[in-house]
Amino acid sequence: MSPPGSGSAWVTKVKRGLWGLVNNAGIAIPTAPNEWLTKEDFVKVLDVNLVGLVEVTLSLLPLVRRARGRVVNVASVMGRMSFFGGGYCISKYGVEAFSDSLRLEMHSFGVKVCVIEPGFFRTMITNVENLEKNFHASWGKLPEEIKASYGENYLRQYVALLKVLQKGYSSNLSLVTNCMEHALTSLHPRTRYSAGWDAKLLYIPLSYLPSALSDALFSFFYPKSVGKA
Repeated sequence: MSPPGSGSAWVTKVKRGLWGLVNNAGIAIPTAPNEWLTKEDFVKVLDVNLVGLVEVTLSLLPLVRRARGRVVNVASVMGRMSFFGGGYCISKYGVEAFSDSLRLEMHSFGVKVCVIEPGFFRTMITNVENLEKNFHASWGKLPEEIKASYGENYLRQYVALLKVLQKGYSSNLSLVTNCMEHALTSLHPRTRYSAGWDAKLLYIPLSYLPSALSDALFSFFYPKSVGKA
């Protein structure tokens, strides 16, 4: 991310409009069960994924508005439903909400605001080794009382689940970039794009289910506490 204010300084030097802005920066670590994390862990992710996106958009919006262009925000299927802790899912829900309000505000200016909701792809964000180190680091900082409540087997189950899920991650990032291209160049861009088979066939449909039903489905696969309550 650029230093705060750098976007605003650049806008003052540019006289012509900007047709397209694509916000795609993001991090996922620190992530873990919410109780394992600190306020600072949440803020670190939110600053990049949400606050940074808002700052960049507001800095460049005058140029996009001048060109009657496009704003493309990359959220996630985790902006539709949240089944792991930390700032990542929260930030993606925020991207969805910011994009919805901005789309309504920019309509009369001829600016299109699109959201891309990718499923899970093989990127640095989903790298299992990095995530596993992150889980163990968070676990190591926990008070003994919390460790006893969850039990070490919970940590092992969490990591094992992650490794199973990764087997279904796609390596075809063109599924995401094709959505970006369409959002920027199509005469009639979509409001939302889903990228990846898991987004289209699993997570987006699940997001429309009653919470009680989707909770029951996810709970079947979720790690189980074997410690003391």
